[in-house]
Amino acid sequence: MRVWKWLGLAGILAGVATGAAVARDERARRHYEPDEIRERLRARHDEALARQGGGSGDGSGTTEV
Repeated sequence: MRVWKWLGLAGILAGVATGAAVARDERARRHYEPDEIRERLRARHDEALARQGGGSGDGSGTTEV
């Protein structure tokens, strides 16, 4: 029975640690301005297109075949 108590406690602590990590990430994400987020997403999209080997790179979301 003692093992189950330790496993339960470990599960609770893991849940708390996960919640703390999510809250920290959320606080960091909220400090970005909308224009910064938009710029970063467009840059990541352009990098992804470049890795795939092409695309227009104009942010239109279309790629030439």
